[in-house]
Amino acid sequence: MSTPLFCLLLFVTWTLALVVFGIGPIRVGKVLLGKARPNAFPADQPHGGAAYRRLLRAHLNCVENLPVFGAVVVVAELAQVQGLLMDRLAMVYVAARVCQSVAHISSGRSLVINVRFGFFLVQLTCLGWMLGLLLAAA
Repeated sequence: MSTPLFCLLLFVTWTLALVVFGIGPIRVGKVLLGKARPNAFPADQPHGGAAYRRLLRAHLNCVENLPVFGAVVVVAELAQVQGLLMDRLAMVYVAARVCQSVAHISSGRSLVINVRFGFFLVQLTCLGWMLGLLLAAA
């Protein structure tokens, strides 16, 4: 398995971990303890405390960005655009994604939001560079 594909699997694993170890236990716990009904978590309405909402947004942000990274990695794999640079860009992208999620979950303070945005810019840079490599190989 190539490094970018492995990074894609790590991204998927991280996205699922946010649900399985973060959102899921909170929701299931509330339902099992009778503090909430199973339908008490509508996607289009805010619910839960600030920390829970940040966790939810961090997960949704991963869900929003996963297809873009996945498409770039799969196209690179199919086009056989490989190499150390592509590997490193994929690794940096996933590391920045995890760091962005952790920052997102940790606080809603302005400084942390700026740090989170910095990690997002790293991801955009990696994606842009990866796309450049793909276009140059086309």
